[in-house]
Amino acid sequence: MIVIDPRKTELTKYADVHLQLRPGTNILMFNALAYAIIDEGLTDPEFIATRVAEFEEFKSFVADYSPEAVAERCGVDAELIRKAARIYATDTPSMAMHGLGMTEHLQGTEGVMTIVNLALLTGNIVKAGAGVNPLRGQNNVQGSAHMGCDPGILTGSITIEAGRELFESVWKTPIPTAAGLNQLQMIDAARDGKLKALWTIGYDVFLSNANAHETAKAFVNMDLVIIQDFFMNETAKRFGHVFFPAVTSFEKDGTFMNGERRAANPRRGSPRGNARSDLEIICDLAAAMGFEKDFAFNSAEEIWNEVRAVWPPGYGITYERIEKAGIQWPCPDIDHPGTEILHGESFSNGVKAALRRIKFRPTKEVVSEDFPFLLTTGRVLEHFNAGTMTMRTPNQELRPTDLLDVKSRFGEAIDRIGRKG
Repeated sequence: MIVIDPRKTELTKYADVHLQLRPGTNILMFNALAYAIIDEGLTDPEFIATRVAEFEEFKSFVADYSPEAVAERCGVDAELIRKAARIYATDTPSMAMHGLGMTEHLQGTEGVMTIVNLALLTGNIVKAGAGVNPLRGQNNVQGSAHMGCDPGILTGSITIEAGRELFESVWKTPIPTAAGLNQLQMIDAARDGKLKALWTIGYDVFLSNANAHETAKAFVNMDLVIIQDFFMNETAKRFGHVFFPAVTSFEKDGTFMNGERRAANPRRGSPRGNARSDLEIICDLAAAMGFEKDFAFNSAEEIWNEVRAVWPPGYGITYERIEKAGIQWPCPDIDHPGTEILHGESFSNGVKAALRRIKFRPTKEVVSEDFPFLLTTGRVLEHFNAGTMTMRTPNQELRPTDLLDVKSRFGEAIDRIGRKG
């Protein structure tokens, strides 16, 4: 096991190699791993010949990223980088898993591309036990994103223009011509007086956002803030005008989708108190606004059947079929067994995938004589996400405060300070 993390997490105790790189040097590290794999003859020539494009161009590109050339900037010994490259390339099949520390970054998307490069070079893709697996921040984030929660993306992760004809034919109404605002853009717009109302479902925006002062200014500037959650969270306490009590995911019907593209229908318990399902709350509010016919859903299955109608790769995933076991998409018809491994014969853009030549761009956040420390955040085992749920449980006794690990610029631990959360 190889762990690549600026922090020395609990997982590093079990790792064969811990590449404790400096924050912001991901691209340097992964390009160096690619160099070592090529330099030491650890590639999969057959896979490269049949499924990979632009290998020679990539080989020339990474010539500037040898482990010896980047070791000082990464803060990791060159031989340790080479050792990790050997393990990944030879002890196959190898699977790469990355979290939000990779993606929520200046070169986040490009960083994932450099991981894909490693999989392509070594043939660690399109076979069991291999691949690149993005670990999402919470349960069913994969499913909710796939339903079109991101602005500019429709159900099935289809762009607005690509899905326009099908969606308008099913929904019987025109769809927007431009993408909406993401969460941070909404906060900026509210701060500037351009957004006056916000309806937030299952997300404690004020507690979660990094810059609480700026977030507070945005919320104060809005005329209407609706919170839909199963706890009176911090956003609701401080800024909410209306609170809709919702049931948990285990008290309502619906589907979950996990990191292996498997859609499942978990068993539910009985709702408690006066809380209601998101389906009921949303449909009732839509009816009050005059859109009752457009939201005339009586069950989660009815909504799922509409999802199937606008998402051809998932049309074969019916409630009846996932009653006993989940099914992995693509599953285009009801006789299809589901797809265990993606890209078996071709990728989405053809038989071959091109190796991406990603140049390193330093982050603006660097240490100096006046500011010798760099702050980076991370999650903890004892609390789930922002602690909206776990802070109300005995988990609070396991980790009652936030902790700040302080290290010198040279990586030497100098202190561990506890402070109130």
